Parts: sequence; C-alpha cells; structure tokens
Amino acid sequence: MKEVDNFYLKQEEPTRSCLMALSEIILSQDKDITHVLKYGMPFFCYKGKMFCYLWIHKKYQKPYIGIVEGKSIDHPDLIIEKRSRMKIMLFDPNKDLPLETIEMILTEIMKLYKVV
Repeated sequence: MKEVDNFYLKQEEPTRSCLMALSEIILSQDKDITHVLKYGMPFFCYKGKMFCYLWIHKKYQKPYIGIVEGKSIDHPDLIIEKRSRMKIMLFDPNKDLPLETIEMILTEIMKLYKVV
C-alpha cells in the first residue's frame, strides 16, 4: 500500500468514497498524471509538474479539487477565495459528481502544461 492510500483510508464516509472517485477521475485523464502524497495531501502531477490536489474544505467540510494553475481559466464552478494562483472546486459527497465538468476543467488545465 502506498503512503497516499492511507490518506483516503483515514477519511469517513461518504467523503472517502468521493475523494477516491475524484482520484480515479483525475488519474484517468492522461497516462502522464502521477499520484503522490505532498504536504500531507494527495497531489497529482502532470509530466512532473504539480497539477492538482484533493483536500477537505475546513469551513464547509466538503471535499474539493485544488487546481494549481486555476487562475488561468475562468469557470463558474471554480472558486478562488483568498488564493492568488489556485482555484478550488467543491463537491457534496452525498451527490453525484459532475463528471463532464470535472473532465472539461482538467482538460483545459492540461492544455496549459502542454504549451509550456
């Protein structure tokens, strides 16, 4: 078992299942996406560069995807809060994930990494 797997196992349901599903969705987007534990949270790197991460919002107690270069795209489901670079997308673990929206946002962000 990888160290990152312990992060998911420590979470309570339904948050655990939501985070694990998000992880699978992210990893399925491209073969060059890797999954590691950084700063105590699941991080996903695209071709070695930090791409996004999963975490639980302290105030709302909801899981979210943090998009490292979120400032570079404009989407109504992305929230910037007090961050200058990153944006987040919150999820209700009791509802179905908006798969098409997640995939569209991840695809847009990956385009930025392909240009660099």
